[in-house]
Amino acid sequence: MTMPLGYILGQSPTAARRLEIQDGQFAEASEALLDELALAPHDRVVELGCGPGGFSRRILGRLGPAGVLVAVDSSESLLAQARQTLAGVGSAKYEPTLADVADLGPWLAGADVVVGRAVLHHVPMVELMLGRLRAIVRPATRIGFIEPDFRSVLGRLAYMQANGRPELAPLAIWATAINELYLAKRISPDVGASLAQTLKYAGYRNVRSQWSACQPDERMLENMLMFYDEVRERLQALAIMTTAEVDRQMSLLRGLDPATLTPAWANYRVSAMA
Repeated sequence: MTMPLGYILGQSPTAARRLEIQDGQFAEASEALLDELALAPHDRVVELGCGPGGFSRRILGRLGPAGVLVAVDSSESLLAQARQTLAGVGSAKYEPTLADVADLGPWLAGADVVVGRAVLHHVPMVELMLGRLRAIVRPATRIGFIEPDFRSVLGRLAYMQANGRPELAPLAIWATAINELYLAKRISPDVGASLAQTLKYAGYRNVRSQWSACQPDERMLENMLMFYDEVRERLQALAIMTTAEVDRQMSLLRGLDPATLTPAWANYRVSAMA
């Protein structure tokens, strides 16, 4: 997931690979969000938490020579990777910006569109930031976010386990672990569920929300395995899961047949106008 200051997952090349996998899994929702926001070739777009540039590439593909993408992230290493990834992509001006997205800065000036993909749930009490965002941007600025949902899928997983699918337990254990890790860090893994209501009550207009499950395939499993590799020590330190249990769960995940799986997470796509 993309990262403001204090991001609790890794910022290594392995983490970038996980984010690359996620770009493929978020592809349909990402293109749908950009469609809803009706990006124009001349727009100035501010992307919150750009990471290594997966979503940025999709944005740049819709901008023309008069367009600008301000890509904001708190990780110098991921911004460097994004510069390499996006070199020569599109004709728009690309402005990588090192900043904590939670501290809304002058890089928002003149934005026609503000977007973020899998970033809000890493901002503590992000509802406060969303309210400040509306106060800063110009009226009619288009806003769009995609946020993962690690909670709703647990209901289906529990039901299926109780009805003859015990092999799905590693999916539920993984989803539970990521929820517990985020909650231990006082950030919200389920902000997407209330995002539309937050925007409406903050005064945003034309708020639209859509929920969709991830594709249960090899990429889903690879992403889950990489997550465990990145945070195994943190899970143990927080008494969420021992490293031995992490190893066991990874082994169980590797033994699953992707063709028989159900989604381990989903996402919310929310768009609005300031």
